[in-house]
Amino acid sequence: MLKPALLALALVLSAAAALAAGETKPAKAPPDTAVLAEATAAVDGFHKALKTGDKTSALALLDDSVEIFEQGSVERSKAEYTASHLDADIAFSGATRETRTNRGGAILGNLAYITSQTKVTGSYKGKPVNSVSIETMVLHKTGKAWKILHIHWSSRDAK
Repeated sequence: MLKPALLALALVLSAAAALAAGETKPAKAPPDTAVLAEATAAVDGFHKALKTGDKTSALALLDDSVEIFEQGSVERSKAEYTASHLDADIAFSGATRETRTNRGGAILGNLAYITSQTKVTGSYKGKPVNSVSIETMVLHKTGKAWKILHIHWSSRDAK
């Protein structure tokens, strides 16, 4: 099984190679809104679980081999994320308020990607938070459930 980051990189490189070869970008197919809504619900469920401190629900939405990129660090499995960063993400999520300003995504067979941009405000560890956060989640469908394979979070101070 390809690691999520390698799969995402392969998709990007394939598209770049096609464009470099002079191929025109194909018209984007209309999204399957019902399937996209299912994948989006998994992303929203993960955020709700973090916000409410529900570790069990948050972890149930992650694939065992999830890779999480954040602030220049990488967790390469659900177990590693649980041991190193989950508690901090729950604390941060509970202490701040997120307002989504943009969302996109697509379904590619049994894969989906959901992109989000949010404004994050509040206070964490006694310091004010006023930032813009960018998130990409790659998910795959296993049976009837969507599991998160890859998360990439980045943020910057809001202007």
